[in-house]
Amino acid sequence: MAPSDWQFWVPVLPQQPRPAAPVQYSEPSKRDLKLETWLVMVATLTPWLISAVVVLGSHLATGRSLNPLPTFDRHQPAVNIVLGLISYVPTAVMVPLTLLLLARTGQRPRDLGLTRASWSDIGTAVGLAVAALAAEFALAIILSPIAHSKLANSTGPLHVPTYYIVFGLSQSLLTSIAEETALNGYLITRLDQLGWSPASAFWLSLALRTSYHAYYGIGLIFTLPFGYFVTRSFQKHRKLSRPILAHFLYDSTVFLVAILAG
Repeated sequence: MAPSDWQFWVPVLPQQPRPAAPVQYSEPSKRDLKLETWLVMVATLTPWLISAVVVLGSHLATGRSLNPLPTFDRHQPAVNIVLGLISYVPTAVMVPLTLLLLARTGQRPRDLGLTRASWSDIGTAVGLAVAALAAEFALAIILSPIAHSKLANSTGPLHVPTYYIVFGLSQSLLTSIAEETALNGYLITRLDQLGWSPASAFWLSLALRTSYHAYYGIGLIFTLPFGYFVTRSFQKHRKLSRPILAHFLYDSTVFLVAILAG
């Protein structure tokens, strides 16, 4: 068969159509970053804030103490743990998106300090958690009338099986990753790019962090030391692994005390 005859057997492929909405690459403007920052904060914090207001409203209406554990079925503790973990996963759904948005402007996870923690990072995180717990304890003593006020919503012994520690540790991990990525890794970085001073960025981050802890009532004042320590740590060292680990240690300690004390 002559070479020219092969052309008869070669299928003719249709030409790839051009996309109706071709990708156009451009560097984001300051206005773009400002709008993005507001939208990310609204999308991330709104569910947390609404949940905090609902919990606080329930406390004021019923007088019941804060119970951070799920109670889907009072007769099936194991079911509570499984369903509780599943229902808590949405807390961290914005984390991949915020990291992607930062990466698109050049701040990849390793640039935020999301690398394997060194012994120095672990030691610093432990120090931050201990300092926050000590400061909270001191505040509780100084402001004891507020701590025992009806307007303060606190957690007492939980009176649950010891294996609820699994839920407490898992919730602490999700919370620490979600909150520190949003309010330190993303917000502090974006505000710096938008020309905010470190002091202004610090106070906005702390105010937002405090707002969605409204479920503590006036007891939210006791969350201020922790917010102060981890925010200043990230601003100074730009190592997000330290606030995340410190947050995990802090929340885990609170959970362990509440569960084991029962």
